[in-house]
Amino acid sequence: MPALVLLGAQWGDEGKGKATDLLGGSVDYVVRYQGGNNAGHTVVVGDQKYALHLLPSGILSPGCTPVIGNGVVVDPSVLLSELSGLNERGVDTSKLLLSGNAHIITPYNVTVDKVTERFLGKRKIGTTGRGIGPTYADKINRVGIRVQDLYDESILTQKVEAALDAKNQMLTKLYNRRAIAVEQVVEELLGYADKLAPYVSDTVLVLNEALEQDKVVLFEGGQGTLLDIDHGTYPFVTSSNPTAGGACTGAGVGPTKISRVIGILKAYTTRVGAGPFPTELFDEDGEALRRIGGERGVTTGRDRRCGWFDAVIARYATRVNGLTDFFLTKLDVLTGWEQIPVCVAYEIDGRRVEELPYSQTDFHHAKPVYEMLPGWSEDISKAKSFSDLPKNAQAYVKALEEMSGAPISAIGVGPGRTETIEINSFL
Repeated sequence: MPALVLLGAQWGDEGKGKATDLLGGSVDYVVRYQGGNNAGHTVVVGDQKYALHLLPSGILSPGCTPVIGNGVVVDPSVLLSELSGLNERGVDTSKLLLSGNAHIITPYNVTVDKVTERFLGKRKIGTTGRGIGPTYADKINRVGIRVQDLYDESILTQKVEAALDAKNQMLTKLYNRRAIAVEQVVEELLGYADKLAPYVSDTVLVLNEALEQDKVVLFEGGQGTLLDIDHGTYPFVTSSNPTAGGACTGAGVGPTKISRVIGILKAYTTRVGAGPFPTELFDEDGEALRRIGGERGVTTGRDRRCGWFDAVIARYATRVNGLTDFFLTKLDVLTGWEQIPVCVAYEIDGRRVEELPYSQTDFHHAKPVYEMLPGWSEDISKAKSFSDLPKNAQAYVKALEEMSGAPISAIGVGPGRTETIEINSFL
């Protein structure tokens, strides 16, 4: 049962799309198991660049079946637009499977997300405003709309009425907005039914049968470990579980079927949105990382906050996910620095702390303790093996591996599909 989980080991944007795409040609199914169109992957194939927001990266690999699992929240308009865009570029999207149990991001979810974030002012979380959080809240409050509801107008109408009873009270009385008409929402959602129908499937059954037939299934997280609703830097997190455990609930596959968990690490650290970030840089080095690394959110369009590599976070990700391997991305971005700082611990109120503090207060006050590693100036983008790397680059990778607690099995040395060094096979 070769089931692999691939997830971000930092705050997201680590290059999961490149890693998933690299494995896509060797796997039978690639499954998104959480999040929505608040995530984004950039995949470079030859001279073509693809920006994916909701679709699994495996959709670009011929022979691979892409799956949107039950744990994902789906904006139908975004999904159909993304499919249309790929079709226009000659990508076959006909094999996509969409879980009938996935929840729908409704127009009122988007409205609630935007007005509540605006209302928070300086206390805002930094959401994408795409309705992700309110949709997950509806799911937990048992007033959510699922994909399968699009095919029963009576049930759909009842559920939209139940959801809007409270939301219209909030929108009109608290936020001074117009009430949203039930009929308008129902009509819009029903308009997606026929277009989505060819993709809707019992994905839990499909995936479990595939594993029983020894097919290779890759589960792809949408965001990073430190954005996990339970294990991230709460409240500056997403509304779901991108950690490894989320793959089981978000796809309907038991934990005993997972054979490998691969964490994606950027050779430095970035994050988008508000929240603590101990190694964040506000100087020329930070600007250089942002410029050279092209650090701009695929989905949000926002500049990413940049900082040096944080080994404390990497160790934490290894622990909470049970990581078996790391895929280190964007090593090439660090070319040209004479010395490269790596955060090996934190200083909190005069104490040295080598593990991630569980206290939100402590983490907000954490200051990085750096170890300086020698840099390199040679172009590494053409390296095909670990021995092709400059000695100092090899030493940097080995140091990160030792500090992080799991073997680095692949290294990204450029944005292209082939610009990857594979040290150990993931399959």
